[in-house]
Amino acid sequence: MSHSVTIRTQTVTSSSSTIVVNTGYLKTWSGILKLLQLALGIVCIGIAGHEFSNNLVYRNTAELFFLLITTTFMIGTFILLLSCLTSFSTASIISKTIYELLYHSIAFGLVLAASLTLLVHVNNYKRYNGYELLLGASVCTML
Repeated sequence: MSHSVTIRTQTVTSSSSTIVVNTGYLKTWSGILKLLQLALGIVCIGIAGHEFSNNLVYRNTAELFFLLITTTFMIGTFILLLSCLTSFSTASIISKTIYELLYHSIAFGLVLAASLTLLVHVNNYKRYNGYELLLGASVCTML
């Protein structure tokens, strides 16, 4: 008993240009903390950058160090948050590596040093016009 079988193959190509955002990551503790880090970094850079540009005659190394360190780690946190938001696997894989521990340890130490340096400098020069703003930026980074 013989019979014939017909096999049909169909090739389907689809080009999907949708961008998938992992919004569930923002509901986790690490997502919330990274978003908070990013927001505080933006606020501190805004304050320090504004005061830095207002003080054209006298540029202080403590203010420059603070601006440099907070900008560096704000950009790093933004890239880390962006990579976790745009990839489902990155959020689960990167937390299992030592990268985040090293990144946040180094960031903590350098931002704390920059913040304390600016705090000491601002307290020594209380007659400075932007005293309250720089003091607030310095304390904000210690949070």
